[in-house]
Amino acid sequence: SARMSRMLKNIKAVLVDLSGTLHIGDTAVHGAQDAIAKLRNHRLKIKFVTNTTKESLRSLHSRLQRLGFDIDPDEIYSSLTSARRVVEEQHLRPHLMLSDSAREDFDGVNVVHPNAVVMGLSPDHFNYDEMNHAMALLMGGAKLIAINKKRNVTGDRGVCSCTGICQQIVESIVIGKPQKIFFFVAALSMGGCGCPLYGCVMIGDDVRDDVGGAIEAGMMGMLVRSGKYRAGDEMKIGLSSELVVEDVRAAVKVVLASVGS
Repeated sequence: SARMSRMLKNIKAVLVDLSGTLHIGDTAVHGAQDAIAKLRNHRLKIKFVTNTTKESLRSLHSRLQRLGFDIDPDEIYSSLTSARRVVEEQHLRPHLMLSDSAREDFDGVNVVHPNAVVMGLSPDHFNYDEMNHAMALLMGGAKLIAINKKRNVTGDRGVCSCTGICQQIVESIVIGKPQKIFFFVAALSMGGCGCPLYGCVMIGDDVRDDVGGAIEAGMMGMLVRSGKYRAGDEMKIGLSSELVVEDVRAAVKVVLASVGS
């Protein structure tokens, strides 16, 4: 619509969610590769974003290559990428509660005498000994970086085990959609001086974490009816029906029509 074109006219960068938007499991969403190629032809900045904490950047990139996507590893921005940046900027030495794959994204980071705990989705680490060790570090003043906030697991100021033992007793930094820091740093990582938030649009299938989180951070958001999408999801955040499209192909078509108009 004309209104949509006006809303998206100043878009300079497109953030595209991975799982549920570009691919579902090991199957690419129909026409998604072509849609990404069209974005490139228009010279819009592109970032592929994900809050998975189970897979390293290398593993994610390999999967996307197998599915026929022409994507550079530097174009992928994950919660793990964001967490590493925080660790390095704050000169932290993390104890990593991460899967073997995810640990790859912390290669080269000093982990001797930890003064932080980085916690992702890694069931192997949620056992008595590991939790005890992490708790001892946190009680000793270590900073908690909980990646990929889950509403039923993490509080804004602390992480809690299933029994709620350590809820709100330590200061934590929570990284991952829909936390604003994730979108701020994703915009900054666009090369050069980054991209102003109002010049970014996020395309995703998760109404709260992808679209709602981006809008809260000052970006625009478009919801696709694939992956996690369920009928009526847009009502949960009062999203205009014009910003709900069938799939990533339709989203790209709308963006290109808007910036070209």
